[in-house]
Amino acid sequence: MTWQMWLAFFGAAIAIAVSPGAGAVQSMATGLTHGVKRGYWSIVGLEIGLMLQLTLVAVGLGAAVANSILAFTIIKWLGVAYLAYLAYRQWRSTAINLDAQIDRAMDGGRLSLLVRGFLVNATNPKGLLFFLAVMPQFVNPSAPLLPQYLAIAVTMVAVDMVVMGFYTALSVRLLAWLRTPRQQTLLNRVFSGLFATAAVVLAFVRRGPAPV
Repeated sequence: MTWQMWLAFFGAAIAIAVSPGAGAVQSMATGLTHGVKRGYWSIVGLEIGLMLQLTLVAVGLGAAVANSILAFTIIKWLGVAYLAYLAYRQWRSTAINLDAQIDRAMDGGRLSLLVRGFLVNATNPKGLLFFLAVMPQFVNPSAPLLPQYLAIAVTMVAVDMVVMGFYTALSVRLLAWLRTPRQQTLLNRVFSGLFATAAVVLAFVRRGPAPV
C-alpha cells in the first residue's frame, strides 16, 4: 500500500468513524454512566467487533454473507434486536448517584462493557458492507495481502478508538448538568431514542446487488 493510498484510506476511516452510529451512541451512553476510563472497555469491545468483520471480509466470508440473503438477514435482525434491547434497557434506567457510580470499583463490569461493545459492532452488517465496498479500492491484489490488511486494520482501529474516545469524553462533560433524577431520566430517554433510531436505520439496510 502506497502512502497516497494509505492517506486516502485514512480519510475514509475518519469519515466513517465520525459519522454517528450505534458505536457512537454506545460510547456516549457508557461514558455517561461509567466515565472515560471504564468507557474504553466498551470501545475495546467495539474494535474487536470491527476486526472480526474485517477478518471475515479478508478471508472471503464477508462476500459470502453479502451474497446470501439468509445470512445477511439473520445478522441484520440480530443487530436490530440487540439495539432494541439496549434502547429498552436505557429507557428503564433509573436515576443514580453518578459520582458514586463512576468512582466505585466495578470489578465485574469490565467484561460486561467489553462484550456489549463487541456485540454492537459484530451484529451490524453495515460494517461488512463498508469493508466489502471500500477495502478492494485500497488493496493491491498483486502485492502481498497480509501487510495491506494489517495496515488497514491498524489504521481503522486507531482512528475509531480516538473518535469513540471523543464521544465518550463528550458525554462525561454532561455530568455537570445531571444532578437531578429528572435530568438523568430525560437523558436516559434521549439515549434510548438514539439506540431505537439506530435499530430502525439498521432494519432498513438492504443487501446490495451481488457482484457478477
